[in-house]
Amino acid sequence: MILEALQYIATLPVTPAPFRPYIRSSVNLWARAGRCAKDWAAHEAQCQNFVRKTVSGMRERRTAVVLGSGLLRDVPVEFLSKAFDTVVLVDLVHLASVRLRARRLRNVRLISRDLSGFDDVLAGRKPEPLGFLRQVPYLDLVVSANILSQIGVGATRRLEAEESGDAAEVVPKLIAAHLNGLAALPCTVALLTDTRYRVSDRSGAVLEDTDLLHGITPPPAAQSWSWPVAPFGEESRDYQVVHDVIAASALSRFSV
Repeated sequence: MILEALQYIATLPVTPAPFRPYIRSSVNLWARAGRCAKDWAAHEAQCQNFVRKTVSGMRERRTAVVLGSGLLRDVPVEFLSKAFDTVVLVDLVHLASVRLRARRLRNVRLISRDLSGFDDVLAGRKPEPLGFLRQVPYLDLVVSANILSQIGVGATRRLEAEESGDAAEVVPKLIAAHLNGLAALPCTVALLTDTRYRVSDRSGAVLEDTDLLHGITPPPAAQSWSWPVAPFGEESRDYQVVHDVIAASALSRFSV
């Protein structure tokens, strides 16, 4: 708890005020990642290797943008820093530990930004959460790093807390908007996302099976694997939570 408190305290003053409410969940994720490091290692390696493989086939390597850069555990930021002239990390919150790591890489920039499009949908506007990427000069690579499903999770929580809309109507629009934004980019794209999760007990019986993309069909997977987000003992001794993950680069447009 002491380390979590220090992480929170160090992150608070360097986070823009609108995003400070999200620091706690980022710190909680950081703590879980530490506890589950062994169980998460294969997933993180798969993500990083897919990004490296994607970059290996690129000729132009000027600017790379990572959407949902998070804890930088599933993003090979040092590799990207060496491969590109500029690397931009975009997320709601950049923890103090992440900022320290990024500071050591002179060509890495941090941006705090809501990538969901939530406010636009509630206001009746067409969401274009990735429209800002059109203003990024010399953009050659965009990585969507395990953020797509979290857009749905975050939106559902906000809708429930604010009683401001129907998740069944809002969330698919947000997920489609993210995928459409990626598909419209005139550059190389690497999509990493979990698509569903299963809760199972020690006998293997599935207690819950949930579509994290809310009915939106994901792009064809170049690779797929399982990620034990909450192994036995993390949330309960009696069950585990495993997510299905895909990596994709061939994206198409969606409509909802």
